[in-house]
Order: sequence, then structure tokens, then C-alpha cells
Amino acid sequence: MRLNRILLSVVLVVAALVVQVSVFARLQLPGAVPDLLLLVVLALAFVYGHVSGALIGFGAGLLADLAPPADHAAGRYALVLCVIGYLAGLVKPETGQLKSAFVPMVAVVAAAIGSTLLYALVGALVGDTAARHVGLGSLLFTAAVYDLLLAPFVVPLIMAVARRTVNDPLAESSGGGGDVAAGWLSSGTGLRIAGQRGGLRVKVARNRAARAGRIKGVKRL
Repeated sequence: MRLNRILLSVVLVVAALVVQVSVFARLQLPGAVPDLLLLVVLALAFVYGHVSGALIGFGAGLLADLAPPADHAAGRYALVLCVIGYLAGLVKPETGQLKSAFVPMVAVVAAAIGSTLLYALVGALVGDTAARHVGLGSLLFTAAVYDLLLAPFVVPLIMAVARRTVNDPLAESSGGGGDVAAGWLSSGTGLRIAGQRGGLRVKVARNRAARAGRIKGVKRL
């Protein structure tokens, strides 16, 4: 990943985590908590692809595992978001722009349900049975509904910002420098000066011939 993409991803992930922990978690909504962090990972994966999506998902999940008031084993949500980011990056369009809202909406619902199931499955493997007491069915339904309602306000905006980092200005400037160098080598100063000298010689010869013609004409008169 390029430096500008890393910086943008870090800023977005940290901001999403702060909003999720300090705002959404305190709303006391029934069922699940709106997962803003998941939407950020999805939006970045849609633009950057599956490899970057997996890396961003792992970093975002690990940050969520370590941030208070986390009460689960570290690395649990990192694994979940890593898998979600990788799978979301597989549906990345070639142009980086989605032509319709159907694909991202389906991806949001699938990611909300899949992340909840995978999180509960990993928790069951490590002995965490909290999902059983809360009710897995209500968690799946509320997670899908909350994330689907929040997605139209988050995913398009983040994708628009992330697309600006796809064309790296440093790479473009270096590419432009290469073009300038190639043009300088193919039409160097010596060749251009020689061409200009040759053109001046032809022009001078034509002027001399014209003057001679005028002088002869005057003498004939």
C-alpha cells in the first residue's frame, strides 16, 4: 500500500472507532451496535482491492480488540474484519466505481450477517457464550438493519475520498518526468538547433535568390 492510502486508512479507521465507541455504543439500541468500522473497511476494500482490504480489516479489527471497553480476546475481531475486507475486495470493479447501489447494499448486508456469525463462531471456539444469552437471531437482524441504514451515508463518501488516492501524484509526476526525459533524448538540443540552423540556411538562400532576382529585374529595366 502507498503512503497516502495508509494515512487515509488510519485516519478513517481511528475516526470510525472513536465515533462507534463514544456515540453508537452509548445509544443503547436494541440488539447489535451499528458497526461503522465495518462500513469503513468495506468502502476501502471496494476501492483498494482484496489485499489492501484484508490488511485494513486486520488493522481495524486489532485496534477495536485493544480499544476499551473491549471484553474479548485480542485478535478475535481482527480475524473477522480481515476476512470481510478480503472478500469485499474481490468484488472491486476495475474502474474503482460502482455503477449501481445494489452490489454495495448486498455486500453490506452479507458483511453484517457474516461478521456477526464469524464473531460468534470464533467466540464459541474460545469459550465465549455471550451470543447465546443475547440471542443470535436478534443480533443478525439488528446488525443487518443498522448497517444497511447507515451505509448510504458512509460508504459512498469514503469511496469518493479513497478514489482520490488511487492515482498517486508522486507516481504521476515521476511518469511525467520520464516523458519529459524521453522527449529531451529523442529531440535533443543539438538536433533541434541543427534543424533550426538548416532552416535558417534555407531561408537565407531563398532571400538571396529573391534579392538576386530583384537586382536582375532592375538591371533589365
